[in-house]
Amino acid sequence: MNGNRILPKNLSIGEAERLADRRPLVISTLASVLIFTVVVDILGNSLVIVSVLRNKKLRKAGNAFVVNLAIADLVVAIYPYPLILLAIFHNGWVLGYIHCQISGFVMGLSVIGSIFNITSIAINRYCYICHGPKYDKIFSKRNTSCFVVLVWVLTCVAIIPNLFVESLQYDPRIYSCTFVQSVSSFYTVIVVVIHFILPISIVSYCYLRIWIFVIQVRRRIKPDSRSKINPHDFRNFLTMFVVFVLFAVCWAPLNFIGLAVAVNSHLAGMIPEQLFIASYFMAYFNSCLNAIVYGVLNHNFRREYKQIVMEITKLSC
Repeated sequence: MNGNRILPKNLSIGEAERLADRRPLVISTLASVLIFTVVVDILGNSLVIVSVLRNKKLRKAGNAFVVNLAIADLVVAIYPYPLILLAIFHNGWVLGYIHCQISGFVMGLSVIGSIFNITSIAINRYCYICHGPKYDKIFSKRNTSCFVVLVWVLTCVAIIPNLFVESLQYDPRIYSCTFVQSVSSFYTVIVVVIHFILPISIVSYCYLRIWIFVIQVRRRIKPDSRSKINPHDFRNFLTMFVVFVLFAVCWAPLNFIGLAVAVNSHLAGMIPEQLFIASYFMAYFNSCLNAIVYGVLNHNFRREYKQIVMEITKLSC
């Protein structure tokens, strides 16, 4: 790697040259996955945002976090992912240090914003189903707006330390400017715990309580609560539960690899490069899945998708 290309601090010139000689099949596969992700991400999450804005039935407090989640997914398809594609096609980062830092920062905002919004959705569903009488007070329009702002404030606060520990670097294995797990073991552990394990634990607790509540209602253990568990509410809960499961499945390998390497640095050389690359692109792929889940499992979103597509088709004709 030479010229204006960036060579990461923790990678030798020999290793960088070896990565530059990758087989065309590997490069074309990574590019194909990312192109598909970008296209579906932009189209799908744009449909989600427009659907919520158009349809009164979708303009509920809980869907404010759904829109925020869509925005977080949409942002990476507009800026970092195209830059990664450019790096794949040039077999190296050619856009310089500033774009590298901005790309890594935006990627971090998207990832942390996504998990924080998924956590907010879980708390919202938990309050709605398990604490129905208090829901309207907790998630009033004013409170919901405050919660949305709080989510993004916490997201920014969570990503800012990366600028001071110089953890945002170019990694030629994944053609991305991203969080480098080997910069600081202590910091990596903190990041994984606060940005992944803790939110996942909170979401798991909320959904576990909801499942228990639903089972109790259906077995008539709590017959007085039946009014809050209608098929539509259950379908909405199931939709967001699937979104959470997909996020956890897609991001868990990367986070656990980072945690393992941070705890025992000797494991870094034992983890197959293919597994590391697959964990990253699996995480990238998650950004295009949520809109598909909404369309498959939620009737209101599916119907709104069809109407929007039909209107666009008529205008184009």
